[in-house]
Amino acid sequence: MSKAKVYFSKNITGDEVLKLYKLLGKNLEGNVAVKVHSGEKGNQNFLRPDFWKPMIDYIGGTVTECNTAYSGERNTTEKHFKLIEYHGWNRYFKFDLLDAEGPDKVLDIEGGKVIKKNYVGKNIENYDSMLVLSHFKGHPMGGYGGALKQLSIGVASSFGKAYIHGAGEPEKIWTADHDLFLESMADAAKSVVDYFKGNIVYVNVMKNMSVDCDCCAKAEDPCIKDIGILVSDDPIAIDQACIDLVYACSDPGKPHLLERIESRNGVHTIEAAAELGYGTREYELIEIE
Repeated sequence: MSKAKVYFSKNITGDEVLKLYKLLGKNLEGNVAVKVHSGEKGNQNFLRPDFWKPMIDYIGGTVTECNTAYSGERNTTEKHFKLIEYHGWNRYFKFDLLDAEGPDKVLDIEGGKVIKKNYVGKNIENYDSMLVLSHFKGHPMGGYGGALKQLSIGVASSFGKAYIHGAGEPEKIWTADHDLFLESMADAAKSVVDYFKGNIVYVNVMKNMSVDCDCCAKAEDPCIKDIGILVSDDPIAIDQACIDLVYACSDPGKPHLLERIESRNGVHTIEAAAELGYGTREYELIEIE
C-alpha cells in the first residue's frame, strides 16, 4: 500500500479546513453525512458549529450525530435534540440524529478481529458519502479521540456504542478487556468505511487538546498548545500523523497528554485498524503555509 497523503496547516480556522479539503481533491458526492461531535453540555473544549461552517456550507451536507450510551444530556433522542438546539447546530445546518428512532441498521464487519457486526443509526441509509469532522484530543478510555473513534463509537447507535465498548457483550460496557475494546473500535470503523465504499474524507483538528473527551461534561482544560489542522482520505494515516505531531512537539504539557494516550494503549486502535487493511500508518505529511 502506498503512502497516504495527509495535508497539514498550523493555521486553525474554518476557512483553512475548506482550503485543505480542496487541496485533497476528493469530492464527496450525493447526500453527504457530516459526522460531528455535538459536545456534551458543560464541555468547554468541543469545536463549535461556527468553526465548521465554511466547510459544511461548501459541502452542502447534513450534520449527523448519534445518541450516547451513558448518562448525560445526549443519551435519549429528546434530550439530544434539546442539546443540539442549545449548542446551535440546527441554527446553521440541516441536522439528522441517525438513531433518533430504531431499529438500528446492522453492518457486517468483514474480517473483524473481535466483533462481526456494527449497530449504527438506520438513517445512515439516506447518505452516499461522509465527511468526518474530528476534534483530536485525549480520551479517558480510548487514550485519544480522532478519526477512528468518530467512525466507530461516533457513528454507532446508543446500543452500538455499548456493543463496541463491551467488545461484543454490551452488558460489559465498562468492564470488557481493554485491548479488545480498542480492537472493536477498529473493527467497527472498517464497517463504515466499507459501507461508504471509501467515499469519506477526514478532518482532524488539533486544538483545545485536553486529556478528556468532548463527551465529558466536566473536562480538564487543554494541556498543550494548539498544533494544527489535518485532512486526508485515510483514517489510519490521519490519526497516526496526529499522534506523531504530539510526540514531535516541544510543549511542556506534552507529557500529560502522552501519559493519557500511552496508559490507555491508544495507539493499539491504529495498529488493529492497519492490520484490517482499510488504510495505512505510512503517510506523507504535506504542510501548507
